[in-house]
Amino acid sequence: MSTTELVKLLRERTGAGMLDCKKALDANKGDVEKAIEDLRKKGLAQAVKKAGRIAAEGVVDSYIHGNGRIGVLLEVNIETDFAAQSPEFRAFVKDIAMQIAAARPEYVGRDEIPAAALEKEKEIIRAQSQKEGKPEKVIEKMIEGRLEKFYKDVCLLEQPWIKDQSVSISQLLTQQIAKIGENINIRRFVRYERGEGLARREENFAEEVKKQMQG
Repeated sequence: MSTTELVKLLRERTGAGMLDCKKALDANKGDVEKAIEDLRKKGLAQAVKKAGRIAAEGVVDSYIHGNGRIGVLLEVNIETDFAAQSPEFRAFVKDIAMQIAAARPEYVGRDEIPAAALEKEKEIIRAQSQKEGKPEKVIEKMIEGRLEKFYKDVCLLEQPWIKDQSVSISQLLTQQIAKIGENINIRRFVRYERGEGLARREENFAEEVKKQMQG
């Protein structure tokens, strides 16, 4: 099997993230069974099982950036109030709030995207592809590929983590479930930006928030 096929197989058997699967395979020289054992030791394989459990506790937290220029209100759920008070969970929630402030997601996951919005995006991609003179048989594949980029732009769970671009928010969530030992659900958020929709000078908020996170 190729490396890609082995990673796919490992993901199917453990539910761990792509990067974690690749690291486990590299560390075990492509031995799938040993890689599975390593992942189970780390608890990543068990995190998927926990993801089906009810998480009704948690916090509603806020983050204000740049003297009131950006505000985020976020609800993240976890199974017990005890875990909700833990420093690890609180730090995770704060990281997610800062991610939202910096990366401007519109939805938690792709399942929240309204069908009308998705169809509109497909129409835009199709029109762009036709303008580029692409043959019709190629356009459908281009739509599929460009939609993946669209998802990464607008869906929080699919965005690269601003602190570590090699890790997606979905993978970070899985890691936290494994670390804390309870299911965690990023339920909803609202992001406000002062002057949004009004004419104003362009500012790189993402870079500014990133510097604050690393500081």
